[in-house]
Amino acid sequence: MTSAASPFPLAGLEPELETVRAHWQSLIRGANQMPFWDDFAPSALPQSTLVLMDVFDKPPRFRFSDTVGAELERRYGDEVRGLFADEIAARDPFEFLNAQCTATVEAQQPTYYRSARYSRLLAPMWGDGRIGMLLGAFAWR
Repeated sequence: MTSAASPFPLAGLEPELETVRAHWQSLIRGANQMPFWDDFAPSALPQSTLVLMDVFDKPPRFRFSDTVGAELERRYGDEVRGLFADEIAARDPFEFLNAQCTATVEAQQPTYYRSARYSRLLAPMWGDGRIGMLLGAFAWR
């Protein structure tokens, strides 16, 4: 299978996002395109700016898991754990999150979003025969 061009290229990742991308890459087994979600341990990376999103299909939806960095909720101004991305207001730091989640699943590779105030990396993880989770990390300017 040929990898499609990423709709959100990874050029110019901030150092903290590159650390997350490199860790994600290190978890890939053999010839697989992405790691299995159960190989990821949230404790392996700084927690304050991480998020794990559960992936649902038919229809595609993305739910914030229990792993949502405190800094993310502080900047958002409310708790988001257990909520779907399409249920929250699209404001800093979650602008275009639903679109990026969809693109990450469709591209089957990490995607990168950059705004004037922050950047976000999303990376897919496999489980139960499909992309079952997205790993997200944020960096602020």
